[in-house]
Amino acid sequence: MASSTLFSNFSLKGESFDIKALNPNKEFKFNALNLMNRLPVKAMLSSEFMYSRLLTDENSLKWGQSERLLRNRMQCHAVEVEKMPVNSMGKKFQLDDVIEAQQFDRETLNAIFEVAKEMEKIEKKSPGSQILKGYLMATLFYEPSTRTRLSFESAMKRLGDTIRTVEGYSDIIVMRHFESGAAKQAAATAGIPIINAGDGPGQHPTQALLDVYTIEREVGKLDGIKVGLVGDLANGRTVRSLAYLLTKYQDVKIYFVSPDVVKMKDDIKDYLTSMGVEWEESADLMEVASKCDVVYQTRIQRERFGERIGLYEEARGKYIVDKNVLKVMQKHAVIMHPLPRLDEITVEVDGDPRAAYFRQAKNGLYIRMALLKLLLVGW
Repeated sequence: MASSTLFSNFSLKGESFDIKALNPNKEFKFNALNLMNRLPVKAMLSSEFMYSRLLTDENSLKWGQSERLLRNRMQCHAVEVEKMPVNSMGKKFQLDDVIEAQQFDRETLNAIFEVAKEMEKIEKKSPGSQILKGYLMATLFYEPSTRTRLSFESAMKRLGDTIRTVEGYSDIIVMRHFESGAAKQAAATAGIPIINAGDGPGQHPTQALLDVYTIEREVGKLDGIKVGLVGDLANGRTVRSLAYLLTKYQDVKIYFVSPDVVKMKDDIKDYLTSMGVEWEESADLMEVASKCDVVYQTRIQRERFGERIGLYEEARGKYIVDKNVLKVMQKHAVIMHPLPRLDEITVEVDGDPRAAYFRQAKNGLYIRMALLKLLLVGW
């Protein structure tokens, strides 16, 4: 791939991106940009990186240019490495995009996990791997406005314009949006792969993949497990996607533990029932923790409560994983969390070997490396 010319000002239907200061989402940047770097080159991104081209030769790495871009609620990032690999294409991955957890069957999950294990070896032993050399990844990150929110139809129209424009500069797009269903709409518009990095309260399929991968590595199995999903189950896209993926395995039981105001929605419960997966709602975290192989804690999401501050405060402190929960948990069981946390897991838990959430986060790197490799290069 020839190096593309970077732009300092970009017009879209007569509207320009303005060069402004920005407080980027570092967690998202780690999950998308850092892993992309690890595959083609060993590099570090500055905290203010927004759009940059990587120029490499055999012995050196330098920044071509770095700019910061902001348009309304969108952040646009891109990373490119010169020169397309020769004869590196494998058998085509069966999925064109990664949008929702329902796309995956058990066989595909197992295969992805094997690739993730290969990526772990590359990350540890061959950080200069050239697997994705020559490819360009763009990340689009939409943030909700505190002002009047645009209607869904208007937001989707602008999303389509942006996707069609950005795909001209990249080979793959990683996107996070505040509206459920946004990634699916983008995939219908784009001619290149789309990875859903979270769409509002909808789904977060890459998180679910790394969660299932972590459970297999920590517990040693996926069939016959009991999983307790705790916290904000109504708005938590991670637990929704995880519930969908767990239906691919046999004899799984899921417990839902949450304040009444953020209970798991009926669509997930109905889906689990239709797939023959046993589920149960409980108000007793201690009892559930004593039975489960996995306690999956989530934060209560303040941003979903609007002006209902009282309800948020009531829900926030209801279920806390602390040393008392550890005492009733089985020795082989683990505690997981999609991070970041607030106070729903106390820091005293961090030192317990059953606290798997930091290892879980690390696994996210390998899973996302695997997905990029599969979507761009193939098996």
